[in-house]
Amino acid sequence: MSKEHLGFIGVGRMGGPMTERLLAAGHRITIFDTSRETVEALTAKGAVAAPSVEAVASEVEIVLSSLPTPDILQKVMLGEGGVIAGSKVRTVVDLSTSGPRAAGIVARGLAEKGIGWVDAPVSGGVAGAKAGTLAVMVSCKREILPTVEGILTNFGKVFFVGEQPGQGQVAKLGNNILAAGVMVMSSEVMAMGMKAGLDPQTLIDIINAGTGRNSATQDKFPKQVLTGKFAHGFAVGLSYKDVRLCVDEAEALGVPMVSGAVIREVLAITNAKYGPDSDFTNIARLIEEWSGVEIRA
Repeated sequence: MSKEHLGFIGVGRMGGPMTERLLAAGHRITIFDTSRETVEALTAKGAVAAPSVEAVASEVEIVLSSLPTPDILQKVMLGEGGVIAGSKVRTVVDLSTSGPRAAGIVARGLAEKGIGWVDAPVSGGVAGAKAGTLAVMVSCKREILPTVEGILTNFGKVFFVGEQPGQGQVAKLGNNILAAGVMVMSSEVMAMGMKAGLDPQTLIDIINAGTGRNSATQDKFPKQVLTGKFAHGFAVGLSYKDVRLCVDEAEALGVPMVSGAVIREVLAITNAKYGPDSDFTNIARLIEEWSGVEIRA
């Protein structure tokens, strides 16, 4: 078992399970989070709490982060008392979905202090974080990869996508807008079926046996929508943020994203109606309301 000492900033819904996996692999982990309850839960499992971001970056050479928004990422990394002020840190591995622009800004800022940057956004949700089955999309200088790859394999399968800051973010944003898109389209199809008098479970089974199957019909509808739970574990606000970042990046690159813009609008409405902390499967609830049906088994 490795006894490498690592830092982890942002140990919430995704960062918490990933920290637990690193602890189980034998790493010593120093953590920081603004949530006292979250920190206490992990210190009870062997992590050590630090009083600040700077303190984490002054204790370890490799700092991992899982943060909710690009603005928070930039503040944590480059702001006063941030990672950049740490006396020991040499490499930052960011597991957040922050978008390529923020990744580039932070990477350049840290480079001025000789700190290496690794984009490593993940896909697979909280369940994947707990099980170690995430897809980890890595972009960094190739010479840094051997330093961090063994750490990242604790979270799932590692995909090296390039050496430029933000390339991992582009892959993640593309994945997440597809996940949101199939949730929107599947909701519309399921509502249509209900309005026509079809049994929802039968329609799901038909779709999953045919060419229309997707992550929403295979996982989210059977577990969250047909049951009425709406508790997949991914917040509407985060999905909306990811979709906005994706459409913005596509436009900046000169790539038309017409359907992506529609998905963004549906997420904007869902976010406004149910709140940013609500589950993103509430997309289906929005379509239900518009259609005048409930999609329940």
